[in-house]
Amino acid sequence: MYASGQLEKNYDIIVAGAGPAGCMAAWHAARENLSVLLLEKDREVGTPVRCAEGVARKDVEELLEHPVLPGWVAAEISRFRLIAPDGTPVYVNIDDTGYVLNRRLFDYGLALKAVSQGARLITSAEVTGVLRENGKISGVKVLIDRETIPVKSSIVIAADGVESRIARWAGIDSTVPLKDMETCVQFTLAGISIQPDTCDFYFSKNFAPGGYGWVFPKGERTANVGLGISGTYARKNSPEIYMERFLKNYFPDGSIISRTTGGVPVDKTLRDLVMDGFMVVGDAAHQTNPISGGGITSGMIAGKIAGAVAAAAVKKNKFTRKELLPYSREWQRRVGRSHLRYYRLKETLLRFSDDEFNRIAAEYLELPDNKKNILNLFKIGFKNHPGFLIDILKLFSPV
Repeated sequence: MYASGQLEKNYDIIVAGAGPAGCMAAWHAARENLSVLLLEKDREVGTPVRCAEGVARKDVEELLEHPVLPGWVAAEISRFRLIAPDGTPVYVNIDDTGYVLNRRLFDYGLALKAVSQGARLITSAEVTGVLRENGKISGVKVLIDRETIPVKSSIVIAADGVESRIARWAGIDSTVPLKDMETCVQFTLAGISIQPDTCDFYFSKNFAPGGYGWVFPKGERTANVGLGISGTYARKNSPEIYMERFLKNYFPDGSIISRTTGGVPVDKTLRDLVMDGFMVVGDAAHQTNPISGGGITSGMIAGKIAGAVAAAAVKKNKFTRKELLPYSREWQRRVGRSHLRYYRLKETLLRFSDDEFNRIAAEYLELPDNKKNILNLFKIGFKNHPGFLIDILKLFSPV
């Protein structure tokens, strides 16, 4: 068959998963003139879309090394609106323009960046196992056209999403604790009233216990509308039941264009990100923001670092854990410390009652307009938890 006929027997680096993290890893490895195989189990890169698609312009353009292409952007965002359980709305201006992406086109563009540097991309290619030589990872087994094919490599990078099977096969526990798994459902709704420059976040134990609801604009009267609930609550009711309550309350007349469900890890980053000949990135590594659940930018950062470190190891012909550890260290330096701070805040935030959220909204509204920002919002929210002040200042103070 055509796809299996494109495979070589050996590659310097195999990346499993062509989401933002995997595409970045493949791009930054391939630009070092190495042989890179990028495998995607779905038929098309960028589908199905399993997230709200929000990013900060400055962060993503720095990673892309060029402006975001117009076709990749569904909406430009200038502020957030938080709706308390009692219906009180509060607005938070943001320092940088935000984008709601067209993920299908965005991921497609990232994959093309990898291919343009020489990476080989194959879709409908599911990794079904890992190869080992002398106890070390030496490649993968990949199912293509109903045929399982062994493909060797010096390094395998797992970017295969939540609770990575490939990481487990390699010997890394990628399980997400139930309390740290947000169970999510999202509809693309048309024919609804939205503010096209505003992302909305709804808080209420009635429809999003242990999480929140969101509305991310996607165009005129169209938005990604979803919610995530803590896994501990999902045992009692499915997110679809909560979603039905949410839609009846806020968008009873919306038309459903598409729907998707999935899990988002809001956990601490995996303790082990590397082992001999093996690395794990993105959702597979629990690198999503523990408060927002956003993982596009953090996954791209991890993929960039991992691809560059893997390439350096291949050039030295050394593939040990020691040679790959710079990826873990650089991730920790750039994102990891903040990630842990977000996780600590999240653990307390989940225990806030609806009355507490109502109090936060009421007190925030008393601020003068020039003080209405994300830093002061969190200060108000955690004023009864002074031990978190340093975390809040580190995360949200202007640079």
